[in-house]
Amino acid sequence: MPTQQTIQEMEETLGEVPGWMGTVAEPASDHSWGIFRDLNLGETELTPREKALVGVSAAASMNCPYCTYFHREEARFAGVSESELAEAITVAGVTEYFSTVLHGNEYDQDDFVAETDRVFEYLRDQEAAPADD
Repeated sequence: MPTQQTIQEMEETLGEVPGWMGTVAEPASDHSWGIFRDLNLGETELTPREKALVGVSAAASMNCPYCTYFHREEARFAGVSESELAEAITVAGVTEYFSTVLHGNEYDQDDFVAETDRVFEYLRDQEAAPADD
């Protein structure tokens, strides 16, 4: 159970203390609120839109209905469109798909890293190349 100070802070920030926050075991309850508050609601390197897209993508990939619902609402609140949500979730699915392919086939990670480095070097070179007139 969170301390009275944490309960008051949650009420001021969220308008209530979500019931699920009461399910976090001591001594992690106050700390868990701090992580949630600082990363999801605080000013960080990522914008609220970016954080919401990361959150909904991770939640969908983990197949968590709770997190998926929360982060979809967070994304909508941050101005993310339905098509952007769909794209973010699809990117997460594609990432999970290729992760399964790579792991299942035991593809050599050193080869993968070397190939990826070459691909991005090529892409950077293409971006820097002057356009043909």
